Amino acid sequence: MASKKSIACIALENGKVLIAHRLPVGQMGDRWEFPGGKVEASESEETAIIREMQEEFGITVTVGEHIASASFVHNDDEVSLECFRIFVPHDGLGKERYILTEHSEYRWALVDEIPSLFFVDSDMKLYEHVKKYVERECLKNA
Repeated sequence: MASKKSIACIALENGKVLIAHRLPVGQMGDRWEFPGGKVEASESEETAIIREMQEEFGITVTVGEHIASASFVHNDDEVSLECFRIFVPHDGLGKERYILTEHSEYRWALVDEIPSLFFVDSDMKLYEHVKKYVERECLKNA
């Protein structure tokens, strides 16, 4: 049983997913990732998603369906990683920009671009599930 929990968030707009570039600090610094973070002991996954997106991007999101799960080891702790669809209030590209606190930049990327980017290892464990989910959603909305 994993002792810690993290969440990864998939925002989808026009067939692209929101990714963010981490600040160049820490073990996974200077890498791209799906937005997200740690689930605190006293909170649900949904509460953690809303808190993390508010803290790291300055936006209030709506949490959608669970997409996938993975696990990884970080500093000798097993971590359960849960991936959810989120809905953002705007794309952050127009007049309204996201206010970044943990990242140097963000962008909307085609899911097929992700393997060619310097992405965090844990999120790559979710990649195949996310790719299938995005492809299904794009077909539904075509």
